[in-house]
Amino acid sequence: MNLSIIAPHGKLFQGKVSHITLPGEVGAFQVYINHAPLVSALCAGNVTYTIGTAVAMVEIKSGFVSVANNKVHVVCEPIAVT
Repeated sequence: MNLSIIAPHGKLFQGKVSHITLPGEVGAFQVYINHAPLVSALCAGNVTYTIGTAVAMVEIKSGFVSVANNKVHVVCEPIAVT
């Protein structure tokens, strides 16, 4: 699935990933290939995504995510990118 992570100062990541873990308002949740469409607010926490066998993370203050047709768009205010 394709993931885009966008911050006020520009794009932090764009590419294919196998799954994503996001910090939702009522707890962390995961998005996998063929996930049902959704739009959700994100709270402070970590956006973690897997590229092959590598794991990357963006620590965020807040944001939102939209998921549809194996495309995930995260718009956020990042704290740190690792």
